[in-house]
Amino acid sequence: MVTLSAFADEISSDLTEQMDVLESVGIKHIEFRGVWHKNVLDLTDAELTQVRDALKARGFKLSAIGSPIGKISITDDFEQHLARFERAIHAAHFFDTKYIRIFSFFIPKGENPADYRDEVISRMQELVRRASAAGVTLLHENEKDIYGDITERCLDILETCASSNLRCAFDPANFVQCGVKPFTQAFAPLEPYCEYIHIKDALFAGNKVVPVGKGDGEVKAVLSAMFAKGYDGFLSIEPHLASAGTYAGFSGPDLFRVAANALKDMLNELGQSWE
Repeated sequence: MVTLSAFADEISSDLTEQMDVLESVGIKHIEFRGVWHKNVLDLTDAELTQVRDALKARGFKLSAIGSPIGKISITDDFEQHLARFERAIHAAHFFDTKYIRIFSFFIPKGENPADYRDEVISRMQELVRRASAAGVTLLHENEKDIYGDITERCLDILETCASSNLRCAFDPANFVQCGVKPFTQAFAPLEPYCEYIHIKDALFAGNKVVPVGKGDGEVKAVLSAMFAKGYDGFLSIEPHLASAGTYAGFSGPDLFRVAANALKDMLNELGQSWE
């Protein structure tokens, strides 16, 4: 049985409304990216406590810290960024979740990613070293325009930084937006590392994000293959149906319900139960 989760800040910036909508569609886990118009890493300890108490009171848990770690230019200062990474580790421990979503650094526009490979790998290895020491697992997401945006470079990172503390958060829509067919071209090489799945679909034409099953993300094939190997992890809904930005997306309550119901329809078609 898989567990449904979601980027609740796509519903609203208000924590109570986030939980109300998630509860209405039977979802009790959150990939925590932000609340009250603040990123999770910018919340004070008092605010983290407020969130934790509110979630606990209504029976919610976190599937992951949806951090923005690695979502800076590869030419930006890394030492300062490491301080934010330590905050992400603190948040993961605070909410008793082992997963932290990360990225592998934006490549300057128009430049060859290969020219920055050594620096990317060096930074990723340091993140993995700290994650291992802290007992957390990093989930690398294949975001557009970062080093690890296409299959080959995702695999390069996962193989070179080989660690059980670095896994793949497979995002079909992001592959589509990089011109990659998610199941046909990306899934087989990355499958051994896939430990988390983002539920987001998109069209090759115009890169528009659409409800799961309505785009070119080959999501049904990806899920079918994962279920065939016994996958029982998280499916994290990240709809981006109203807007999508570099650091966040938004759908609103109604479009979020559309996204959640589209996933449930697909799971029913696949004969897969969820909680």
